[in-house]
Amino acid sequence: MNSITKAEQRLALAPFEASSWTLGIYQIVTSLGLYLATVGLMYWSLGISHVLTILLALPASALLVRVFIVQHDCGHGSFLAWKGGNEILGTICGILTLAPYAHWRRQHAGHHANWNNLDRRESGADIYSACLTVEEYRARSNWKRFLYRLPRHPLIAHVAIPPVVFLLLYRTPFDTPKSWIRERRSVWATNLIILACWSTLAWTFGLTGLLLVQLPIVVLSSIIGVWLFSVQHRFDGARWMRRDEWNFTDAALEGSSHLDLPRVLHWLTGNIGFHHIHHLSSRVPNYHLAKCHRSNAFLRPEKPLSLGRAFGASSLTLWDEAQGKLVRFRDAI
Repeated sequence: MNSITKAEQRLALAPFEASSWTLGIYQIVTSLGLYLATVGLMYWSLGISHVLTILLALPASALLVRVFIVQHDCGHGSFLAWKGGNEILGTICGILTLAPYAHWRRQHAGHHANWNNLDRRESGADIYSACLTVEEYRARSNWKRFLYRLPRHPLIAHVAIPPVVFLLLYRTPFDTPKSWIRERRSVWATNLIILACWSTLAWTFGLTGLLLVQLPIVVLSSIIGVWLFSVQHRFDGARWMRRDEWNFTDAALEGSSHLDLPRVLHWLTGNIGFHHIHHLSSRVPNYHLAKCHRSNAFLRPEKPLSLGRAFGASSLTLWDEAQGKLVRFRDAI
C-alpha cells in the first residue's frame, strides 16, 4: 500500500490536519447536542412507556459513541484549533462517556506510541489491541491457556467486559503509575461530577428511572465502542511486526484497519473506520478523514475490512509468525 515517500505522504496529509471551527461546532451540535436531546426524550418517556424508554436507548448509545470520538480527537489536540477548547470539551465528553478525559488521554497516547509491535506489547491489561504469538501460547500450561482464552471469548470480551470497564474500572486509576498525579485527580473529579449529576437525576426521576435510562445507554454504547476498537488492529489481513521491521508508516497502513461501513455508520462512529489514516496522522480530525481518504489513492487499501469480515475478526486472537497472520485459538492446537 505504501508506494510513495514519507515526504510525499506528509504533503498529502497536511491539508487535512487543520482544525475547522465550523465543522467542529457542527459536530458538537450533532453529537453532544443530539445525545443530550435523546437522553432528555428518554427521561420524558418514563411517564409514557418504559418500552419506549428502552427503545430510545439505541439511538442514544449510538450518539454517545459519536461523543466519544469527539473526546478522542480532543485528546489528540485535533478537534479544535484552541488547545484550551480541546481540554474543556474533552473533559465534558469524559463525564458523558464515563471515561475520565485526562486519564484516558494519557493511556491512549501509549497505544499510539507502539501498536502491532510484537516486541513492545503491553503487560496484558488491554485484551483488545494486544495478543500472544502462537508459540507463546503453546508454551503455556493448559491452565494458563484457559485463563488467557476465557476473557477473550467473544461473549465475555465483547458483551460482559465493556460495561464493567466503563462503569467500574474507569472509576479508579487502575493500571496507572503514581507519578500520573493530574491523571489520577481527573478520575476522582470526574467521579464526583458524575455522582452529582446522577444523584440529581435520581432525585428528580427516581432511582428506577435513572437506571432505566443510563444503564442501557452505558451497556449498549460500551459494547459498540469496544467492538469498534477491537477490530482496529486485530483483523484478517492485519500485519504485526518485530521491532527490527516495525516502522510507523507500515504499522499504520498495514496494521490498522479501514473498516468499510455504510455512510450512516461512518457518521455515527465519527469516521473512526478510517483508522489507518488516524494512525498515520492523529492530527487529522475525524471530520476530515473521509475526504482525506477520497483524495489520496495510497490510503485506499485493495481489500478494505467489510462489516462481515469485521464481525468474524473477534476470534482472531493469536499472531502466527510462521504464516504471518492472525489466527484463532483452535488453529494453534
